[in-house]
Amino acid sequence: MWKRSDNIGVCRSIMPSFCSLLIGVTFILHASGIPWTEEKLQHSAATLTNDEISAALSHTDLGQMWERDLKPLLVVRYPSSAGSQAVQEHINTTLSSLEAGWEVTMDRFESDTPYGRLPFTNLIATLNPAAKRRLVLACHYDSKYYPPQWHGKEFLGATDSAVPCAMLLELARALDEELKAQKSSNNNLTLQLIFFDGEEALFQWTSTDSLYGSRHLAEKMEATPHPEGATDTNQLHGIDLFVLLDLIGAPTPLFGNKFQDTKPWLTRLQNIEKRLHSMNQLVEHPNSVQYFWPGVPAGHVFDDHIPFLNRGVRILHLIPASFPSVWHRFEDDEENLDRPTIGNLSKILLIFVLEYLNARPTVPTNPQNAP
Repeated sequence: MWKRSDNIGVCRSIMPSFCSLLIGVTFILHASGIPWTEEKLQHSAATLTNDEISAALSHTDLGQMWERDLKPLLVVRYPSSAGSQAVQEHINTTLSSLEAGWEVTMDRFESDTPYGRLPFTNLIATLNPAAKRRLVLACHYDSKYYPPQWHGKEFLGATDSAVPCAMLLELARALDEELKAQKSSNNNLTLQLIFFDGEEALFQWTSTDSLYGSRHLAEKMEATPHPEGATDTNQLHGIDLFVLLDLIGAPTPLFGNKFQDTKPWLTRLQNIEKRLHSMNQLVEHPNSVQYFWPGVPAGHVFDDHIPFLNRGVRILHLIPASFPSVWHRFEDDEENLDRPTIGNLSKILLIFVLEYLNARPTVPTNPQNAP
């Protein structure tokens, strides 16, 4: 296909009217020649102004998130447990009550495990199911199973992964107004939140004793036409970017680059961190602290993104390069969480979502400047 400069050169030797037609047709071909499944590769995010960032961050509150969302998740919640059911209800109730109008579906299934056949439930919340493209934020809500007769203790999995789940719920609540407006103004791109069950191995990590929820959902989405009635595209084609959060809540995490094709989005997170730092929006975040390092290669980790990665979905895996010291220990509880880090990362993720969705918050007028 001709470049624009080639068209201009040709126009010197043909009639001006035909030249205009030629350029117009070429532009249309360029605009319509990109399949919707490849629009993600050319997606351009917005850059919020400082005033817009301040307006957006004024809606989030770490203290309220801690009480409303994190504490209800800090229960024993291995698959099929009473705690798991309570957490499912909390996630569903929270998202269903928001004005943005989320569609929350429960993906229930059974799977063979070392302890027999057990039920599992993934929760999928979609802001606008009619939109072709989705930015996906995901985490797992189950906690690792420790047989009580072995230890007599309860594993709460605060960083693994109650905190990421609470962050997603707080994000949806804090951005309720902006997401409601984005939903009505953009029919092509939306936000989807996925809460996986059964990420943890129930006995010992193997290809069959792990990732129960993500393995099931990736296969299901691959078999589900998208948009509805499509014959050659499925729900996985609709995922622009799959952002997986895990093991978050310990101090000074370092998120390195795991996948080259999504490095620009890790770079954007780094840029947002720097902008918020310069605005004094981050707490206990001196110049020596930096969370996002797109220039630092990081090894791959087996996590809920794997079934999607294996099917061609683009992944941004936000898991610290060094796992928290309390990983898979009974000390992974509320007492050992770092509140400033959680609050800072929540703010960075919130701005990332707004900018990816090209959603701009309303900047209120300052009544102190009124006459």
